Formats: sequence, C-alpha cells, structure tokens
Amino acid sequence: MKWPQGKKAWTVKIGEKGQFVIPKEAREMFGIKPGDTIIVLGDVERGLAIPPAEMMDRYISMIFGELSGEETEN
Repeated sequence: MKWPQGKKAWTVKIGEKGQFVIPKEAREMFGIKPGDTIIVLGDVERGLAIPPAEMMDRYISMIFGELSGEETEN
C-alpha cells in the first residue's frame, strides 16, 4: 500500500507486561530517543494516540480546556 506523504502505520505486539516497542522507523521519524518521556492519550471511542513530544503542551491544554469547559486556541 502506498501511504500519503508523511503518513505511516506499523503493527506491534504487546508483551506479557503490557509493553510494546515503538518501531525503529517511527522512533527515527519522530526523534524518540532512550530516556525520552512520551505521552499516551486515550479515548474510548477513538483509541490510543502517541503525539510528538513538541505537541504535548498543546494536547494537554486542549484536554484540560475541554474538561473545564474553557475555549482553546487552534
């Protein structure tokens, strides 16, 4: 399958402890290095997401703004 530019998909297996390895290509694409902290977002209807680190503040603001009923900037 040919992916749209900038889009990729990978499959991973979940280990006995619930852990999975982020594929090397994905780590390189997003600059994820050993010791980095990532955020995992979950939505019962939409699933899990692991956004790029530089977007963490934006996502946290969006989530907390939504929870408190505040408007967020786009």
